[in-house]
Amino acid sequence: MPSRTPSTSHLNDPVTHHMRTDPARVRVDQTVGEAIAASRAAPPEGRIIYFYAVDDQGRLEGVVPTRRLLLSDNATPIRDVMVRKVITIPASASVLEACEFFLLHRLLAFPILDEERRLLGIVDVDLYTDELADLDRREDTDDLFQLIGVHFQESQESSSLLAFRSRFPWLIANIAGGIVAAFLSGIFQAELERAVSLALFIPVVLALAESVSIQSVSLSLQMLHNRQPTLTGLARSLRVESITGILLGSASAIVVAVVAFLWLRDTTLVACLLGGIVGGVACAALIGVAMPNVLRLFNREPQVAAGPVALAATDMATLMIYFSLARWLLS
Repeated sequence: MPSRTPSTSHLNDPVTHHMRTDPARVRVDQTVGEAIAASRAAPPEGRIIYFYAVDDQGRLEGVVPTRRLLLSDNATPIRDVMVRKVITIPASASVLEACEFFLLHRLLAFPILDEERRLLGIVDVDLYTDELADLDRREDTDDLFQLIGVHFQESQESSSLLAFRSRFPWLIANIAGGIVAAFLSGIFQAELERAVSLALFIPVVLALAESVSIQSVSLSLQMLHNRQPTLTGLARSLRVESITGILLGSASAIVVAVVAFLWLRDTTLVACLLGGIVGGVACAALIGVAMPNVLRLFNREPQVAAGPVALAATDMATLMIYFSLARWLLS
């Protein structure tokens, strides 16, 4: 039996190191009466009991609430009383991710499955009571600080030097992005001089792209809480987010372009804004989705690094699209 309350040093452990391996199982081809008789012959251990219905290979098919098992007719097939939609935790998850399941779904136990959906064990709330209380107190603040590249625990350091060391590395991404943006402005200086109005809308173009990038990063981080990334899943997410980015960019570009035209009556500027915002926002959405997944695939912590890196990449890509389009239209 694993330790009942893992310390914070165990948060990154695989959840399989802390699961119980004696879940209450019933066979999916049994009747209610047969399942009850089998459970009486070999009573399940543990205070919290869910009856998990499995097939002959041990693959999870559903969960049978205890109330249904006790109140249903003995001749009723387990298939007819089980709940087929089961919230599960993959064997690749960490202890911290398992804790997040308790916070998000408010259940007392979750089954642990391997890649073939075989039931390996369960984690129940008894193991994580103290850890959950700590996470519940700091969850919102922690997520926010991690997104901007500052971990909550590190921000509480009493030493200014330690706080500097933990926070400055992620500012380098923003510094690099700003310097590259300045170089790009210099490279396209001729275009800016010929159409000074282009410079007026740079903050708007960048703000829209950055906002969408952070939205995409946030959504990707939430999805990564529940699963490990795969190349197939990443490709699907990129496809969906690219369409979303184009729609968001198109709607935003139309609003900004209408304002620019009514204000300055410059059709070249309008064309640059339409193309620059649509292209920049679409790229921002792709970068925001890709960055957390790529970092996790390379065993890096996406919650800490994804935000700053995604913003820097978004700024560079957006300005390149905006300025290149201006050069093409003004040539």
